[in-house]
Amino acid sequence: MPLLTVGHRGVMGVEPENTLRSFVRADREGFDVIELDLHLSRDGALVVMHDADVDRTTDGSGPVAEKTLAELRELDAGLGERVPVFEEVVEAVSAPLQAEIKDRAAARVLAEAVERLGLHRRVTVISFHDDALRETRKLLPDIPIALVTGRSTPTAPERAVELGAPMVSCELRRLDAEVVGRCRAAGLKVISWTVNTDQDLARVRELGLDGVVTDLPAVRRAAGQAA
Repeated sequence: MPLLTVGHRGVMGVEPENTLRSFVRADREGFDVIELDLHLSRDGALVVMHDADVDRTTDGSGPVAEKTLAELRELDAGLGERVPVFEEVVEAVSAPLQAEIKDRAAARVLAEAVERLGLHRRVTVISFHDDALRETRKLLPDIPIALVTGRSTPTAPERAVELGAPMVSCELRRLDAEVVGRCRAAGLKVISWTVNTDQDLARVRELGLDGVVTDLPAVRRAAGQAA
């Protein structure tokens, strides 16, 4: 079966990450799902950015949480792109979204946006942080959630079951057949990040995973074909 393909921060391998340009490109390339990251600005906007500060991905510096949305809008996020907010991504693309949150405060603001915009069937809330997913589950009992893991991948199956998450997104280099087997025994879907090479994709197929998170359109095309 073809693998589920998730565009990582849009298609960050070929476009500035977490920008509307990157998300629109991912949509046009035919990714099944588009992944993005959310932080709160000082005035409570759902800002699309991976890091807690703006230094790496913009021409500015300092924490996202210490800047207003207006101040963030003044920054160049790459190739003249501006820092988007969640609602703009929803409008710009048609693909389903994986929205990664870092804390309970972001969970609450995202839940309000999902309710207001009627996104229950379009958004999956994902996080490395159990508390953020617990808050999401409390506020939005029926929305899909997924646990993301890196170093904690060996504990992914049990934590996902405890959280009521039907899917885990695990760092590929930390996944092995034993962890995948426990996921399967628990009825969980398993996708992996970040899959950017032929060797990565071969490993995904060897492990029998359900999908890939990738930075590259070429991997999406290869992963979208039946093995």
